[in-house]
This record gives sequence, structure tokens and C-alpha cells, in this order.
Amino acid sequence: MNLNVNEIFYSLQGEGGRTGQASIFIRLAGCNLSCSFCDTDFERGMKMTLEEVHLQIEAYPCKWIVWTGGEPTLQLTDEMVAFFREKGYRQAIETNGTRKVPAGIDYITCSPKLHFEKVRELIPEVDELRFPIQKGDPLPDISILPKTERYLLSPIFEDQQIIPENVAYCISLIRQYPVWALSLQMHKLIEIR
Repeated sequence: MNLNVNEIFYSLQGEGGRTGQASIFIRLAGCNLSCSFCDTDFERGMKMTLEEVHLQIEAYPCKWIVWTGGEPTLQLTDEMVAFFREKGYRQAIETNGTRKVPAGIDYITCSPKLHFEKVRELIPEVDELRFPIQKGDPLPDISILPKTERYLLSPIFEDQQIIPENVAYCISLIRQYPVWALSLQMHKLIEIR
């Protein structure tokens, strides 16, 4: 079994419900969407076996993997998740909600970008829903989304810089609709990966 890996790095989770926790990020190449605000170069990748990936990450003292991309569900399978589970890793995934999540994932972050009404069919329940928002964007209808206890708005940054009007807009939405909470991209603010 091979993965097309864009990069592997060790850092802190920068946003969402696990903010600040040490994590091994495995960014997989490829995505099935082309979002204008995407801040990730996920096109290039290197073929790696699961054993090669494990060899690279076992040097880190952390046992949390974050599968990210691009869109990790384009490559990640139940068997791959089971391989790393057997090695003692807990696993989180950051997905756009366009495909089913493999079995065995411990923490699901879903950040739908389109076809919100189809996401719940594919992923009925998630640990958090995180929406990138810029000034003027409408709030999604949570009644059609997967079940969760964390509804997060993440102000869109530009060139790694915070956009004050996007933050102010998110804050005003949260004050009006308090089921939502703010998720800043802390890793960008403190300038870590």
C-alpha cells in the first residue's frame, strides 16, 4: 500500500477543537476541489509505503496523526488507518466532506465547501465542523449538516496575514448565532507550521 505524500511535519494543531495539541501532520497530495482561499500547495507528492511513512514519524514523541491535504479521503483507506492504529497512533482527519471517512479515525474535522446537503449522507457525525468565512459569506444551515457539538467559524487569512474585517464579521455572526464559536488559525498568528 502506497500513499502520495506531499509532506510530513511535527507541530501543534493550529485551529479547531484540538488547538495547541502536539500532532504529526501527514499532508497527502491531491484534492477534488479548487477553493480560491486555499493556502496549501498539495499538488506535488512522493510515493511512500506505509512502512516508510511510519519510519519517518516514529522519531516523534507524539502519538497523534493528523491526515490532511488536499483531500485525504482520496487516498486513505480503512486498511491504512488500521496499520497506524496497530502502531499505537490516534488519528484525526481534516476533510472537505465530499467522500466517506475511513473507519478507525478518532477525530473528524469536516470543512464542507459545497453541496452541504450531501455531506451528512457521507459523514453522519463529526467531532467538529469548521467553516472558512470571509466578510459577507452566509452561514450554512446546520440542520442539513453532520451532527456535531462544535460549530466553528474560521476567518479567512490572506498571505498568512489576519484580515481584521473577516475576524470582525465572524465575531458578529457568533454574537448573533451563539451555537457557533471562533477558530483562529493560531499557527499563522504565532508563525509556526
